[in-house]
Amino acid sequence: MNDAGHHRVPLSHLLLALGVVLVWGTNFTVIRVALDELPPLLFAALRFFFALVPAAFFIRRPAVSWRSLAAYGVLIGVGQFGLLYIAMDGFISPGLASLVVQSHVFFTIVLAMLFSGEALRPFQIVALSLSVLGIVLIIEHGDASATLFGLALTLVAALCWGIGNHVAKASGATDMLGFVVWASLFAVPPLFLLALVAEGWPAIAGAITHAGPTAWAAVLWQSVGNTMFGYAAWGWLLARHPAAAITPTAMLVPVVGMATSALVLGEALPAWKIAAAALVIGGLALNMLWPRAARLIVTSRASTPPSPPS
Repeated sequence: MNDAGHHRVPLSHLLLALGVVLVWGTNFTVIRVALDELPPLLFAALRFFFALVPAAFFIRRPAVSWRSLAAYGVLIGVGQFGLLYIAMDGFISPGLASLVVQSHVFFTIVLAMLFSGEALRPFQIVALSLSVLGIVLIIEHGDASATLFGLALTLVAALCWGIGNHVAKASGATDMLGFVVWASLFAVPPLFLLALVAEGWPAIAGAITHAGPTAWAAVLWQSVGNTMFGYAAWGWLLARHPAAAITPTAMLVPVVGMATSALVLGEALPAWKIAAAALVIGGLALNMLWPRAARLIVTSRASTPPSPPS
């Protein structure tokens, strides 16, 4: 049955979805820890290198154009993660980064409206407004945990993620794991080149030589955990269940991100951060759940027998 409102997800599948969310949410704290030993652009380059090698020898290249793979690789590799890592290198806290980067959902909606002619629906306007209010709240209370520079970089990273989503959808890719693995071929060279120019060979050589087990574990967490496990498991779940039955769990990513950063790194969670999180996540929830709720209401009304005449 394709109707998510009547579709039952087995407990084991739900736990798998929550496992992916846990990996993606804790990822931001892992990034922050690794940045103590690895320069941001080098770290991003290593992440995509180990997502590509050795996986490309075992995963077939998807039947999409090289242009799509190249565009996605540069947008996600350099645009999303390159900028995100720079932002998290002292300019925005892991918890807030995990929250702000979720604005990619709304960038994706706006891009679909501009390039695909999709209409912006009333509930999406309300959802977008809620999330914008959350970002404005972060700007108003900006401190060392959210500088304007870090916030701007994170928003541009989210924009690149949104454009990347548009590229992936337009490519017709169905195997997202293969798509991400092969797109990494185009993320690695520019990231290494930018690292060489911006961070310098001495810093690169020193970081690779002296990085400890924690830093290399973080690199593998990024490449194997986020890419290999995350995309493979998520794609497997979406192939077996309606998207509306699985994707709502992704709203827990910033919740996990903020909680992990608070527990592990001691990031403060004052009232304004919690309020900003509530606004952004509320906007995400409205955008994701409103269509499903509306369908359920229509279905319920259609199945209700008319009242007998008095």
